[in-house]
Amino acid sequence: MAYQRIVVKLGSSTLTAGTPNLSPPHMVDLARQLAALHAQGSQVILVSSGAIAAGREALHFPELPDFVPAKQMLAAVGQPRLMGYYEQFFRIYGETVAQVLLTRADLEDRRRYLNARSTLEALLAQNVLPIINENDTLATEEIRFGDNDNLSALVATLVEADLLVLLTDQTGLFTHDPRLDERAELIPEVTSPEIPEALWHAAGASGTGLGTGGMVTKLQAADLARRAGTTVVIAHGSEPDVLIRIAGGEKLGTCLMPVVTALENRKRFILAGKRPAGTLGVDAGAAHALAQGSSLLPVGVPGVQGSFERGDTLRVTAPSGKPIAIGMASYGSKDMAVLCGRQSSEIEKLLGYTYGDELIHRNNMVLL
Repeated sequence: MAYQRIVVKLGSSTLTAGTPNLSPPHMVDLARQLAALHAQGSQVILVSSGAIAAGREALHFPELPDFVPAKQMLAAVGQPRLMGYYEQFFRIYGETVAQVLLTRADLEDRRRYLNARSTLEALLAQNVLPIINENDTLATEEIRFGDNDNLSALVATLVEADLLVLLTDQTGLFTHDPRLDERAELIPEVTSPEIPEALWHAAGASGTGLGTGGMVTKLQAADLARRAGTTVVIAHGSEPDVLIRIAGGEKLGTCLMPVVTALENRKRFILAGKRPAGTLGVDAGAAHALAQGSSLLPVGVPGVQGSFERGDTLRVTAPSGKPIAIGMASYGSKDMAVLCGRQSSEIEKLLGYTYGDELIHRNNMVLL
């Protein structure tokens, strides 16, 4: 399997197969494909729309004013119904699923961002398939602007996914809107760093009325994810075995190639981020281990300077005082002060919890 970590976004039009109602047969088939990817060795995260559509169906399609509280009400009714379907259908294929409710605000706050990432990593480590939904019951702008597309890109960035698949009711990106211009041609691949302006003009609004976004939001999502090192594919959700074929390398829909690698993106963030909030001085053994590509463990850190929180950027210095690395803190300064010089196996005993064995993980560190 070429892709180790895959995020799949399902739009309402895909879940309903173009009808007013959720389509259980189609949802079962999508669950089968996702379970097949999981069985082949990929870690899979699902970002799903459909709560509002499920709410409309449950209430027999009431006539409601087109304003946010009505949509929030529909989402509140539809959310458990949607997850009930998912739990039932994935169980057929032996998959355990978990629901994670997020909004973009959860990923804009650094601490909540780290907590969301830790939760998703823990679920994936236990072979649980996370199903992420926009928290439509509380969200406002997210509902009006179809933010599940952008949410899927943020999730792909959060977990450093290799592949983001956006399934929709269109075959992919076209030179013009195919519903208005029969001369429109499918664009199989976008490799340029900037998405051509003509594509932005060609992207249209949602045609089904079921979803909250259109091709524009998918293009925005693709632009965000590819700048974090993720390959993005926009394809038709009704294409037979679409997910299995895309993950297997088949050219379907439109593929937008990443602008940078995920590692380069993380290093850029660390290097260009906030000024280091603190300093960790390390002993000679730890300095040597870092040079060999190891993470920074508490046993090699005699002391901590500065006041900082988990996720802040830190400077790492050798015994001589020379800066040798910068990285993102796995623990806040108060916790690190307790852990300095101790074995990683003691962390949970000392703190009552653990975020991992490292003060700075090697994947979150740049050597200078």
